[in-house]
Amino acid sequence: MVMKKLLFAAMAVAALASCSQDAPFSYRGLAFTTPVSQFIDSLQARGFAIDSAASDSGRTWVMASPKEHYRIVFAYEGEKLKAVQENYKLSTNDSTRMLWQQLRDGLEKELDAWPDCPILKDNHKVANFDASTGIISVVLENTYTPTLNVRYMPKQ
Repeated sequence: MVMKKLLFAAMAVAALASCSQDAPFSYRGLAFTTPVSQFIDSLQARGFAIDSAASDSGRTWVMASPKEHYRIVFAYEGEKLKAVQENYKLSTNDSTRMLWQQLRDGLEKELDAWPDCPILKDNHKVANFDASTGIISVVLENTYTPTLNVRYMPKQ
């Protein structure tokens, strides 16, 4: 009877420990622990293609899809992802401001967290989300041309 209680207690502790571990940091459902070759295959399955003219095959790849309004740039070392960034192509400052707000609100809801916003001006806004195992930054920089980026960086 004592052995049953000890076994049950050990199983309960193991279950509790597994629940408390954070899920791996991910980019749109693709874990940062995914090898780069699988990451590329997964994005190609989603309709993205490698832009070889814009890629540096030693450290970064650029991928684009005609269905999306952004390009994906990701940095890696060996088979390990270091960072992923979406670069949005929009034509007006108003459209980038509206999309920045939509992306910020969507991440706030998805992560159930308030962002740290160190800059909140009309044409320059930054929202940093702490996703426990990584940081997601939504950055708007409307200077001469509208620029909107979303960066995913795992914590080291």
